Amino acid sequence: MRFELDSRSLLKISGKDAENYLQAQLSNDISKIKTNSIQLNAYCQHQGKILALFWVMKIDDGFFLSFPSSLLEKILPRLKMFVLMSEVLIENVSDRYNHIGLINERHPNAYSINNNLSLLIDSLRVTGNLNHNNLWAKKLIDSCIPEVYLASSEKFVPQMLNLDIDEIGVNFSKGCYPGQEVVARLHYLGSAKRRLFSFKADQEMQVGDSLYCATSKTALARGNRYKGSGIVVSKVTYDSLFYCLATLDVDLVDDQITLNNEHGPQLKRINNE
Repeated sequence: MRFELDSRSLLKISGKDAENYLQAQLSNDISKIKTNSIQLNAYCQHQGKILALFWVMKIDDGFFLSFPSSLLEKILPRLKMFVLMSEVLIENVSDRYNHIGLINERHPNAYSINNNLSLLIDSLRVTGNLNHNNLWAKKLIDSCIPEVYLASSEKFVPQMLNLDIDEIGVNFSKGCYPGQEVVARLHYLGSAKRRLFSFKADQEMQVGDSLYCATSKTALARGNRYKGSGIVVSKVTYDSLFYCLATLDVDLVDDQITLNNEHGPQLKRINNE
């Protein structure tokens, strides 16, 4: 099945210094990107908070960076600002390509995300026989693959989105990048207190909504000033149910979780393991 992903932007990074430039900006080891596969990378600010999550792909003359379009105006000037004296060209090529998500379909030019999902960057702008429903977003949530949008930018460190697990989005052996010291300190000094989980509910939710747990020590201590035990990261409506990925304090995973306050809709955790 094929899905048109029309809410994503695409940047092309080229020039003889392109790999070194990205290596100094992103959280993963760019030199290890495999042909026809996607590498997940966090683009962090100096405090280790994620500005954007990129799907990075290697092409013949450089790299593609794919991410939600809501972040384009925030991210593009920042990336260009750090080019400095490097021989690097950053182009917004979103209007030259289609993002096409593939589910359980093989294509020789597609970039693999996992065993079931892949991404085709189509320069022909072919739109025939493409689906537009929410199944693609549902499959990302089923696979616990996070996204960062403008509404959630600078709210998470990589560990909160599970990017450190098996180093799928963070490499702890590479050199420096913005926020690297903070991310590395969290990794080496102890386990993350907040992680990414998938949930379902019978009412609508929004990216940025808070998760509430009445038994949380913080909730008990702060009462009405309690700001939540997690945040909705991504969400989708599918088959009249509402699904999301959300961060949650790890010591609350077996407790009752509601949305925004104690009277909000209950969230039921989905076990993806």
